[in-house]
Amino acid sequence: MQHSCKYRKENLIMCQSCNKFVIMGIVRKTKSVDLILDLFNKNVNAFSVVHLVKLTEKQMNKTTVYRILDRLEEEGIIHSFNDTNGLRWYAKCKGCTPKSHLDTHPHFQCSSCGTIECLDVSVIIPAIKDHKVYTAEIILVGECNTCLTR
Repeated sequence: MQHSCKYRKENLIMCQSCNKFVIMGIVRKTKSVDLILDLFNKNVNAFSVVHLVKLTEKQMNKTTVYRILDRLEEEGIIHSFNDTNGLRWYAKCKGCTPKSHLDTHPHFQCSSCGTIECLDVSVIIPAIKDHKVYTAEIILVGECNTCLTR
């Protein structure tokens, strides 16, 4: 498959033209990595780590899932955040690199169906005197459009 995006040899990247991940360089392309990446390619919403383990339990063990998620997050392919109950969720990154995660955006958690989605809105984290902020997680809770129209 021909991709129109610019390839970076050192990591996985998101092809802007086809909206799929392209595997290049240091991350080994295995069936397990392909399976996890395929799940993110086919779904715009976030996945809880519990759901990912359940979806892949016949193909790989829980340790492999965690290892792949850690590696993909380090490479700037996915980002993680905690929901209101402390459960870890993962979603595709947009424009991140191994050196810089640019995914400072809020997430929306539907209180009816439980889905979580990344919100495509800008959030400015304010500077706080005598403090240095490394990360911020904003979870908005309410009802999604699907649940509202039921």
